[in-house]
Amino acid sequence: MQRTAAYTLLALAASAILAAAGIGTPVAVAHLAFAVGIVPLIFAAIAFFVPVLTRTGDPDRRIRWLPPIARLAGLLAAGAMAGLLPRAALHAAALADLVLAIVLLHWIGARAGQSLGSPHPGWRWYGAALASFVLALMAVLAMALAPGQWAALRSFHLHLNTLGLVGLAALGTLPVLLPTALAAPDPDAGGWLHRRLWPAAGATLALATGAALFWPFAVGGGAVLLVVVLGLAAQWLRRYGMVRLAGDGVAASLMAALVGLLVMLLAGALHAVGMQPAAPSVGAWAAGFLLPLVTGALSQLLPVWRWPGPATTRRTAMRERLARGGGLRGLLFLAAGGAFLCGGEAPAAGLAFAGLVLFAFALADALRVSRSTG
Repeated sequence: MQRTAAYTLLALAASAILAAAGIGTPVAVAHLAFAVGIVPLIFAAIAFFVPVLTRTGDPDRRIRWLPPIARLAGLLAAGAMAGLLPRAALHAAALADLVLAIVLLHWIGARAGQSLGSPHPGWRWYGAALASFVLALMAVLAMALAPGQWAALRSFHLHLNTLGLVGLAALGTLPVLLPTALAAPDPDAGGWLHRRLWPAAGATLALATGAALFWPFAVGGGAVLLVVVLGLAAQWLRRYGMVRLAGDGVAASLMAALVGLLVMLLAGALHAVGMQPAAPSVGAWAAGFLLPLVTGALSQLLPVWRWPGPATTRRTAMRERLARGGGLRGLLFLAAGGAFLCGGEAPAAGLAFAGLVLFAFALADALRVSRSTG
């Protein structure tokens, strides 16, 4: 997990640098961040969380190999988008990721069936996220067979990646991760996850289909997702209050990600009716939602991955150093997302890179926590 997280941060930093410098095509830079950085991280996170949610054993070696294989597939896709590899490499990468996603989806279902008692409802969100990714990859393969439908299939693919794979996986994790970060369990989290899965998954599919074919579906799906996300934000505010949420660096980052997702849903509705181009929306989604989500989640999870087992003083120290400045990083990422939506790509990339630099300093400081501490 630590190695996967390191590669993800490198991919995100490289993407921010390339975007700020104006090097490479936007679609290639986006695939560097998403296909090389985010997809392997989500695969690894699912392999980590599902055994916890189903109370089963650690994943076997075959499952642990999925993230690095997905990273290689992502490099193929980014290289093809950049014109460094033949276009056929893109379809080969999509096919490889499709197989990996199906394998992981089957494994999740098997683990749920082996669960001791009823599994935690969060596992179903990961299944829905992977199912969205499968449909998104099938759209890429369909582009080669139906070039006349390229624009519609591309839009379908884009929305199922951003709101399907990443969005559903995030919404399935945040109701548990944020209370864990605050050391204050939320007894309503399980019920929220159980009640909101099908509305969220159905709305995501409706939004993706509508964006590709019939914009009123996209507006309707976006409205349902907006209600789902607002409900989670309201639940957090009622239980913890803004002062407590803003006072913890991890919670502040995760809250910033939720705010970024809300803004992106509104921007997505504007895109669906033709009032907002897709390219700024993708950049804003990455900066305003993805970056605070990833940095906030890693601030909480990296110490656990480094020192699994019972909590120790060194794990606590590492977590404190990673969380330091989380609120400022979240604000920088949200500002970057807003700048992307306003068309300021260069300042937006600069703000996003500044947030990543702050996280890199925090990470470097956190890694100094000695194994002999505590």
